[in-house]
Amino acid sequence: MSERKTTHFGFQEVAVEDKARRVADVFHSVAAKYDLMNDLMSGGIHRLWKRFTIELSGVRRGHKVLDIAGGTGDLSYKFSKLVGPEGLVALADINASMLNVGRDRLTDRGVAGNIVYNQADAQYLPYPDNTFDCITIAFGLRNVTDKDLALESMLRVLKPGGRLLVLEFSKPKHNMLEKIYDQYSFKVLPFMGKLVTNDSESYRYLAESIRMHPDQDTLKEMMENAGFSRCTYHNMTGGIVALHYGVKP
Repeated sequence: MSERKTTHFGFQEVAVEDKARRVADVFHSVAAKYDLMNDLMSGGIHRLWKRFTIELSGVRRGHKVLDIAGGTGDLSYKFSKLVGPEGLVALADINASMLNVGRDRLTDRGVAGNIVYNQADAQYLPYPDNTFDCITIAFGLRNVTDKDLALESMLRVLKPGGRLLVLEFSKPKHNMLEKIYDQYSFKVLPFMGKLVTNDSESYRYLAESIRMHPDQDTLKEMMENAGFSRCTYHNMTGGIVALHYGVKP
């Protein structure tokens, strides 16, 4: 009898087939107040991180863009303006609650006509080969069970010359900053989660998932192994967040 395959869910070891369900439970719980918590957790700085992602994307009129783990639609909103009526933005998220919040939010902001919403798993993207000019995944890759499989799936649906941008929490570059960040992540975040969403455990998981995510150089190597070229990354806020970039040859 073969051994049951496991992966990490935060600091816990869980069966591979259980991780997606557990991650889904986390985001079902926090979806309604996800944006508010992002602003509180980062002091609003997440908006600057996302703005830099938009600038590096090179997206322009007529492009097709895939926003994976697009959640409440911050990036999709900006991309919909850039691609214009000739272009298309696909906002994809594996979590129905997050996707519904994103759809409602963008509809309220008047976005229509050039955006579609897909409940989709990053590991098995439901799009034809060579479809998109740009793919972004912001604060979502660390929640994917098989990151290598997801990167290969992203490469497949990108057009040759298309860009992948991965915005994700990473490893701080200075020991003192890392110590302060650890205290903040494991003490303050769960407390804030309890106050705002009445859910400290989901934010404890989010802090743990950040620590289990590959560091900057490891993720760059994973992108290269998946087949991306010209891979690089930019540290932001002392390496607390990194933006990785790669091109489909």
